[in-house]
Amino acid sequence: MSESSNKRYAEAGVDVERGYKAVELMKKHVASTMIRGVSSDLGGFSGLFELDVKETPNPVLVCGTDGVGTKLKLAFAMDKHDSVGIDCVAMCVNDVICCGAQPKLFLDYIALGQLEPLKVEQIVKGVSDGCIQAGCALIGGETAEMPGFYQAGEYDMAGFCVAVADKPKLFDIKSIQAGDALIALPSSGVHSNGFSLVRQVFEIDKKSDNLFVSYPELGATLGEVLLTPTRIYVKEVMKLAKEVTIKGASHITGGGFYENIPRMLPAGLGVVVQEKAISRPPIFDLIQKTGDIDDHDMYNTFNMGVGMVLVIAKEEVEHALSVLDEAFLLGEVVSGTGVVIQ
Repeated sequence: MSESSNKRYAEAGVDVERGYKAVELMKKHVASTMIRGVSSDLGGFSGLFELDVKETPNPVLVCGTDGVGTKLKLAFAMDKHDSVGIDCVAMCVNDVICCGAQPKLFLDYIALGQLEPLKVEQIVKGVSDGCIQAGCALIGGETAEMPGFYQAGEYDMAGFCVAVADKPKLFDIKSIQAGDALIALPSSGVHSNGFSLVRQVFEIDKKSDNLFVSYPELGATLGEVLLTPTRIYVKEVMKLAKEVTIKGASHITGGGFYENIPRMLPAGLGVVVQEKAISRPPIFDLIQKTGDIDDHDMYNTFNMGVGMVLVIAKEEVEHALSVLDEAFLLGEVVSGTGVVIQ
């Protein structure tokens, strides 16, 4: 593109020079995620990855895509952009591991009204941190400057993940039966779901200063707690899968317990959840009290302190809990349908 064309494009609101600078700034973060199998460099038109068929002789590709949602509005209000990338990765990789697949590569898409290189670097740093936690490579992405479409200072982002599983090792939900145990892994907080309700409860859109209010029960400001990144469960689930037979897994996202847990169950089966087993982070009590929200709506919207639920045979519970220090017995599979919380 000629110098004059760059000038005219900049006059239209898109400065390609800012884009070049952003790429240079993010390169070191992307490089930190490289794993065996990546065979392309940042800057090409596509990302290349070689599958190791010795490691997975019957490979199945498992894909997932998601975004961060309106949690981004909190990042805008607090001008903090280094952790939402972790959320973007987490929402994708936590889904694909629900069938027992190891995430291998990740791509991100960031769209902004005006590209600010340092802000984009912070966003991509978060994505890279998430990829490192998940053991996958940030193999490429796209940054789109879209003036007139997004408000100044705002952006949206989405991610796409590809995971690989050896077909015989995929979790077999058909093997789930009444009497099996539910093992839970705790969440780090609200994660990346339910923020439309959170924003309404705390009137964040009208009074963004509310994010900077400290609450004794939280031990931090509201915004700091709400922006805590989504926990990534890849390494824990894959570690446990080597020790016990995981029959099914459920990532507790939007829809909470009532929508997500049944997604892994065969027809004719439900679950009983022991509420007393859950150690609820204080943020959920604050949301419920401030918004005057009943228990059903809370468990139908938020993770309530449970980020991942696994199904294993009851005979393997003791060993599973010894493998994963933070895991706990949540309940059991029963004949019937739906989720009963007692």
